[in-house]
Amino acid sequence: MTTTSQRLTELGIELPPVAAPVAAYVPALVDRAVARTSGQLPSAGGSLTCTGSVGQGGTDPAQAKEAARVAALNALAAAAEAAGGLDRLAGVVKVTGFVSSRPDFTGQAAVLNGASELYGEIFEGGHIRSAVGVAVLPLDASVEVEAEFALTEPA
Repeated sequence: MTTTSQRLTELGIELPPVAAPVAAYVPALVDRAVARTSGQLPSAGGSLTCTGSVGQGGTDPAQAKEAARVAALNALAAAAEAAGGLDRLAGVVKVTGFVSSRPDFTGQAAVLNGASELYGEIFEGGHIRSAVGVAVLPLDASVEVEAEFALTEPA
């Protein structure tokens, strides 16, 4: 059986450092057999990779989809740290994504595929998901992703 860390190596994906919270919360917590993350923004190297509202006249949905992937990877890093290691994560259970959307933009589900497709590459099986359009997100981020991961039994 391939571990989560082995799968990331196979895919050539490097786990980023856990992003520092931008307010009064922790990045992730373990509750019984689940690691739950706070909303993670698409940050890399200390800055956001995508800002502004998505839709015509705003941020391109394809760019926002890539940002959702970055945010999902940040969520994975936060969950792994809270769980005591990447290999404690057995799979993703639920993804909730928020897309800063222009009033006429209705493609939130396609944007959040950036997160779902990443998790699909890493873990077997599917997950449940919500994709929500909002007026604005913290720091003017285009997307925010939170996730719940099932845990393996402790070693």
